[in-house]
Amino acid sequence: MVRVKRGLATHKRHKELISKTKGFRHMNGNVFSRAKNALMKAGTNAYKSRRLKKRDFRQLWTIRINNAVRELGLSYSVFINMLYKANVKLNRKVLSNLAITNPEVFWKVVEFVKK
Repeated sequence: MVRVKRGLATHKRHKELISKTKGFRHMNGNVFSRAKNALMKAGTNAYKSRRLKKRDFRQLWTIRINNAVRELGLSYSVFINMLYKANVKLNRKVLSNLAITNPEVFWKVVEFVKK
C-alpha cells in the first residue's frame, strides 16, 4: 500500500507564508518557524495600529486648529465651545484642513462663531 505524502502541500504553505514575510529582518523573513511568529506579531500590531491611527489623527487636527485659532486670539477649548453654541456642524478634520489650505475661509468661520 502506498502511503500519503503531503510534501507538496506543506512546501506550498511554507512558500506562501515566506512570501508574506518578505522584507522582514534577520531570520524572520526566511525561516518558516520564525516567519510564522513574525507574521502573527505583525498582524497583531497592524490591528492595534489601525485603532491608534484614529486617535493620532484627531490629536493632530486638534493641534492644528489650536495653532490657527491662537493667531486670532482664542484658545482651542473656547473656539470649540463657540462652535457648539453657534450650532456649526464642522468636524475637526474639516476645520484643520480649512486652517491649512484656506486660512481666509477659516478666519471667516471664526468671525461667524464670535458673533
